[in-house]
Amino acid sequence: MKKVDLQVQGMSCGHCVKAVEDALRLVDGVRRYDVEIGKATVECEEHVRRDALVAAIQDAGFEVG
Repeated sequence: MKKVDLQVQGMSCGHCVKAVEDALRLVDGVRRYDVEIGKATVECEEHVRRDALVAAIQDAGFEVG
């Protein structure tokens, strides 16, 4: 398992947090996540690429810095 910290831009409320959580939930290999306004910490299997996490968050309408 590895831990990935991401800075998420464009989040402003609980609905944003839920949208990011829902996006991360769909990434194969993600085991746990902690999402707060402005950031996400993801625990995932070693094979999960950071790019896949970023793409999922971007697909939800947010930017990753």
